[in-house]
Amino acid sequence: MLQAFEGIYRNGVIELLEFPENIYESRVVITFLAAPSIPRTPTFIQFGMFAGSHQSTEADFEIAEFQGDTDDELD
Repeated sequence: MLQAFEGIYRNGVIELLEFPENIYESRVVITFLAAPSIPRTPTFIQFGMFAGSHQSTEADFEIAEFQGDTDDELD
């Protein structure tokens, strides 16, 4: 009897999303489904890329810039 179960393959390990009942050992056939393509080019926010009544200014980007986390206790 054939049974199909969905799972995820990651770093050489297959993780089942559900488990078969009453099967403790069995041969398996693994079929890889086509994964959605992930864009490999980095995406950056650019000046003026969001249209609207308010345009981003250089000051907006300076405010949004990451300045470190004072609570992370890293020096």
